[in-house]
Amino acid sequence: MESTKILDAKGLACPMPVVKVKKEMDQLNEGEILEVHVTDKGAKADLPAWAKSSGNELLQDAEEDGILKFWFKKA
Repeated sequence: MESTKILDAKGLACPMPVVKVKKEMDQLNEGEILEVHVTDKGAKADLPAWAKSSGNELLQDAEEDGILKFWFKKA
């Protein structure tokens, strides 16, 4: 999937991945895609919940070698 920007939030613990994602999404234009890489397992629940509450769209998520990856589309 082609991303507008990639956010490296690996090594950050809750709630910092959500805080960083919100900050980055605020800088994107509508329709742009943010790819997020995190290692905090809590992000599996936290980031989809944030997307739902913020109105942004979670397009896809995946896990590769212990790294959780999420793709969000700016609403």
